Amino acid sequence: MPESTSLLNTPILWVNRYLQEKFAELIPDNPDTPRDESAGLGVPFFPSRPATIDELTESFIKIQGTIYPYRGVMATWDRLIRMRRSPFPHIKQEQAMYYFYATEDDVTEQMIQVQEVVLRLLDREDESAEEINLWAKNHEPIDGMTCEFYFHKFKVYQLEEVRDIIDFGTARTYGGNKIIIEFEYHQSPQIINS
Repeated sequence: MPESTSLLNTPILWVNRYLQEKFAELIPDNPDTPRDESAGLGVPFFPSRPATIDELTESFIKIQGTIYPYRGVMATWDRLIRMRRSPFPHIKQEQAMYYFYATEDDVTEQMIQVQEVVLRLLDREDESAEEINLWAKNHEPIDGMTCEFYFHKFKVYQLEEVRDIIDFGTARTYGGNKIIIEFEYHQSPQIINS
């Protein structure tokens, strides 16, 4: 089990887990089922890498001890480390580029819901950061690691581009969204000095 100072303990780990839990909490797995009776939408998050749809659809998503079956929405992400714009070296800035895909039923509705959850939660600058900091503080460790990051602000935006039909065709998806989340944070002394 990794320690909290492990190189696997990165800010994106905490952002991804926060979003995954919020999708399960806020988006019903079936639009005809009331939210309080729904199992929630379990969205797997993968770093960008070669993967097959079969690998995805045969997996289950475990969130806070609850197992969610794959219900047609997935996310892949790339971590983009930004050039530091200020002379203060301890505040780091990153971007995470997410591709959210819907591969089954109600793809338009699912993509609207996913986009709206991301916007409502993470496009509030320091208020979003405060919420994630509180969530991480009260969250159980992830794979034995505690959060060693303090977030300062978040911004969300989409790229203005034409969707690449070939990419969607090879991924066998029907709908998709590309969203960039920009955030600032600093690391705890424990992780810096490890």
